[in-house]
Amino acid sequence: MESSRRKTKCCSLHTVTFLLVTLFLVLFGTGFRILGSSMLGSRQAGVGKSGELDGLQAVEPSRMVYGQPKVLTPCRSNVLVLTPWLAPVLWEGTFNTDVLNEQFRLWNATIGLTVFAIRKYMVFLELFLQTAEKYFMVGHRVTYYVFTDLPADVPHVPLREGRRVEVLKVPGALSWQEVSMHRMEMISNFSQQRFLHEVDYLVCMDVDMKFCDHVGVEILSPLFGTLHPGFYGAAREAFTYKRRLQSQAYIPRDEGDFYYAGGFFGGSVVKVLQLTTACHQAMVVDQANGLEAMWHDESHLNRYLLDHKPTKVLSPEYLWDRQKLGWPPVMKKLRFVAVPKGHLDIRGS
Repeated sequence: MESSRRKTKCCSLHTVTFLLVTLFLVLFGTGFRILGSSMLGSRQAGVGKSGELDGLQAVEPSRMVYGQPKVLTPCRSNVLVLTPWLAPVLWEGTFNTDVLNEQFRLWNATIGLTVFAIRKYMVFLELFLQTAEKYFMVGHRVTYYVFTDLPADVPHVPLREGRRVEVLKVPGALSWQEVSMHRMEMISNFSQQRFLHEVDYLVCMDVDMKFCDHVGVEILSPLFGTLHPGFYGAAREAFTYKRRLQSQAYIPRDEGDFYYAGGFFGGSVVKVLQLTTACHQAMVVDQANGLEAMWHDESHLNRYLLDHKPTKVLSPEYLWDRQKLGWPPVMKKLRFVAVPKGHLDIRGS
């Protein structure tokens, strides 16, 4: 009798347990189906007929056919193509423009270009913009930021679709040295105020130049610098670094990777903001101590890029002076070159 009662209780307990587990599974399964349907519905509701996602447009990658990279065949054997910290050094023949353009097309990046046209340097701006429209970031969105004390004199140059000129008025300077000294400060200030909200990358260039060949998205990187055409083959002891120990730009003779040109550098807006802010602050400290680097912002740029290695390095193809240096065989292309000018006339104004 006692055994029968125990069996009855045991069966009842098993039955109740079974019913509770079944109820839990039913409720859980129903809830999961409702949640799944809700999520799927949300995804479907956000996708329009054209593939637009609530303000974002889905871009379909296109099929590309191009030559296979050859692991055992170096793209260039007569020049350095990779730094010791694994940053690419860009030369003609080391990249595929079509592949890179497709990658950046999918991202739909916007590039800002800063240029200073102060006083008589305004004479170079029209040719700069005309040649930029022909060769600079073709097929991509570009904003030209023109820093000038003469906004009424900015030329009207026909622009491709998705490209515009923004004139940023700045005080007139007495000399090109003062422009050089304040350039980092102005780029830093406007990066905080505007550039961070308007563009993805910032490219900073000299105005007394012209584009002669393709300069595109291959240069874009978190932080890049350009090899100075006068020192790309020189030993570090010959670099015109600031050698005075008390200066914030000081680099000893047994240090230094390359000598970078002040006329072409850039990167993401955040990285350019960090660079220009640091260089400006260093120049302020030097000025307070009665010091001035011979090459002004370029000297401080070199100190910064020694401490903060660039993620890409542009070869001298991207900054050249054909009048002074000719066209050596190692340069398969000259992309961005100096415009012949009378330095005393322009810089003395």
